[in-house]
Amino acid sequence: MKIKHIINDTFKIALSLFLGGAILYWMYRGFDFKQIEHVMLHEMNWTWMLLSFPFGIMAQVFRGWRWRQTLEPMNERPRTSTAIHAIFVSYAVSLVIPRIGEFARCAILRRYDKTNFAKALGTVVTERAIDSLLVLLIAAITLLAQLSIFDSFFSKTGTSLNGIVSKFSTTGYVVTAICGVAVLILLHFLLKRMAIYNKVKETVKGIWQGVNSIRKVKNKWLFVVFTLAIWGSYFLHYYLTFFCFEQTANLGMACAMVTFVVGSMAVVVPTPNGAGPWHFAVKTMLILYAVESTAALNFVLIVHSIQTLLVILLGVYGWMALAFSNRRDKRQVLNN
Repeated sequence: MKIKHIINDTFKIALSLFLGGAILYWMYRGFDFKQIEHVMLHEMNWTWMLLSFPFGIMAQVFRGWRWRQTLEPMNERPRTSTAIHAIFVSYAVSLVIPRIGEFARCAILRRYDKTNFAKALGTVVTERAIDSLLVLLIAAITLLAQLSIFDSFFSKTGTSLNGIVSKFSTTGYVVTAICGVAVLILLHFLLKRMAIYNKVKETVKGIWQGVNSIRKVKNKWLFVVFTLAIWGSYFLHYYLTFFCFEQTANLGMACAMVTFVVGSMAVVVPTPNGAGPWHFAVKTMLILYAVESTAALNFVLIVHSIQTLLVILLGVYGWMALAFSNRRDKRQVLNN
């Protein structure tokens, strides 16, 4: 049974890496990577990139605060620092094995603050459902708000939607189909994993308590504020990078919102930090907004790489902070 789990995990990791790598290879085949160095050293405005970092950090901090709030109604009160550091580590771990971070952060709370794993997992399920609904709502509003802009774009350029579809290459269709299949495979694994949990009565009960915890949150308005702050921070973390590059600096917030929503949906495909699908989706939308193809490729590669590096650094920091706090707690126990 253990060997079967190892094989399944290995397959999922290999599939994730292959899918992301294949899409990136297709997008950047024949690309001159030397120009990336030139853009980063001589053309890119690093001030805006640095200004975006605090929002990337705060998005995860807000998520840690919100998570702790959903655990309180079940008499689970992990330290705020532990919850935040667990979030940092979970995002970094998910770069290796997509979606494993949800389980990793629950395990961290159990190890360091004795939080019930099943209850914590239930709250994570609730969080994901709420975040998904919010993204869909934002997507719907953005689409409605941008219909006139798309119509104006097509009128001025003499381009029709049918014309764009007809120019969509066979490889583009293949990549889109692969992404769809990958989502179905992810859903299969998630349902299978949940089926395993359902075999254990106490675990199911704990998960349900976690899912149900949102109804018992003491300050629901604070929960809403945290949720909006999370996604507002994510958006600003992304939007400020527009000002780093000449071709995206004047596109405006509307374009940023459209590409942000499309990118957020693309990361559902199980690749490390959405690598591949995110690049493909955002680059395609930027071209729709008249950004030159090479500039769009530069943008998605540089922005995604730097933001992924930030996730890694936060993960390392979170892991070190947890290890230090564990040693400190042990010293205090010995001293007492």
